[in-house]
Amino acid sequence: MKAAQTLIDSLQLEPHPEGGYFRRTYESDISAKIGPEGADRKLLTCIYYLLTRDSPIGHLHKNQSAIIHLFQLGAPIKYTLVSPEGVLSQTILGPEVDQGQQLQLVVPSGWWKASELVSGDFGLISEAVSPGFEYEDMSFISKSEVKRKAKPHYEILGRFCQT
Repeated sequence: MKAAQTLIDSLQLEPHPEGGYFRRTYESDISAKIGPEGADRKLLTCIYYLLTRDSPIGHLHKNQSAIIHLFQLGAPIKYTLVSPEGVLSQTILGPEVDQGQQLQLVVPSGWWKASELVSGDFGLISEAVSPGFEYEDMSFISKSEVKRKAKPHYEILGRFCQT
């Protein structure tokens, strides 16, 4: 856990509402009316995102923007995704591409996603979001909503819900 705390301190990360730790590292100077309902949004934002042994889950949520996840260092992180049509898939971001892990993952806008640290003390990724991330464009789902909307996947998805 010492290495994780060193990263938190060195990268100046703060707790994220979905779990883990983050810091915005970039936002474009250019904005446009491209967000939901024509709202002004930066064209691109980037963050560091860290899952640790004490905060190993990024809770189930969806974003209104597409997100590119880029593995940086540490242990693998497993992503569980649900498309708007209800298709569930899982991908592991990590350094061992010869074992099927990926270095990048694109999550399209409107897809539900959760992430979890597979093993180890920490996993660090970066995320590039376009149009740029804004908290009002992010929504969480409860266990009762998962049971109602995605019952076939409840056993997998329920543990990723905050409530």
